[in-house]
Amino acid sequence: MKPFFITGTGTGIGKTVVAALLTEVLRGDYWKPVQAGLETETDSIRIASLISNSETCIHPETYKLHLAASPHIAARAENCRIELSRILDDFKKSNKERPLIIEGAGGLLVPLNEAEFVLDLVKQLDARVILVSRNYLGSINHSLMTARLCKQHGLDVAGWIFNEKFMDYEKEIADWSGYPSLLTMPTLEPLSKETILSAAGQTAFLLKQAVGVL
Repeated sequence: MKPFFITGTGTGIGKTVVAALLTEVLRGDYWKPVQAGLETETDSIRIASLISNSETCIHPETYKLHLAASPHIAARAENCRIELSRILDDFKKSNKERPLIIEGAGGLLVPLNEAEFVLDLVKQLDARVILVSRNYLGSINHSLMTARLCKQHGLDVAGWIFNEKFMDYEKEIADWSGYPSLLTMPTLEPLSKETILSAAGQTAFLLKQAVGVL
């Protein structure tokens, strides 16, 4: 089974919430290979606090970097270099029979080292991409540039998951990008294990059908 790779238009757009929802719906495993920033809770810790099912395995990060910055800068601050080969070695240890939800760092052109980007990791993992977009000034441009990059590199894109519904914002991006809208995330207030579980119940059939795991 191909892993699912959660990426999108940038940082702070709701990738971790989308990853939590998809992990709960599929009762899959979760992995954040590169975590940059340890001053607050890591994304893996956050996912653990949001998941209700007992089947999910949260894999340890390959790289845990203290500085909240672009991964290549955070790694440089610790006198190390992010190696895709090391990430791939960890990936090979995962159970390929189970759904694996991988959360990227930022967007596709976030540098992992001086020569390789998140995009290169997606390609080497042969992952199915789920794109996340949130409504903010400039998000249409950022979304369409992300979609164009996916097409240029022949990525296997399942479609979009949107945050913060805004008029026909989602339909226009889906139409212009050529990738379908899978879901508009319901507002989860407060964000908690209970609200993720409720959202999973409401969206399970739609999401499973969209990503081909019915």
